[in-house]
Amino acid sequence: MGIVPTHLLNQPQKMLSVISQRQEALSDNIANMHTEGYRRKDVDFSQYLNNGTSSNLEVRMIEKYGPSPISSMNSNSQETMSTEDELALMQQNYLLYNVAVRHLSSTITEIKTALNVSANG
Repeated sequence: MGIVPTHLLNQPQKMLSVISQRQEALSDNIANMHTEGYRRKDVDFSQYLNNGTSSNLEVRMIEKYGPSPISSMNSNSQETMSTEDELALMQQNYLLYNVAVRHLSSTITEIKTALNVSANG
């Protein structure tokens, strides 16, 4: 292991990657809302963020969704997409993004502090 513990940056990086993929899926939903036969896509990763074992996030996402966690929703349902619903989900995704960025920033600050303490000590 090097002087900088890069493993501490993996969880926020993975979370940001999943959030980015969800944003892409929601954007596609809005862009294709009126396309005949289009199936709504989403990324449901809330179950991975609440159980406290997020270190295996990427492995579990790949097991559940394959290489990309974006999944198409059931086209048999009579649900119709609405711009308002998709925008609300985008807002929720934005909040998750802010949490991930703050977590990453906090981790970087802790690493910098540890490096400064060890350099001065």
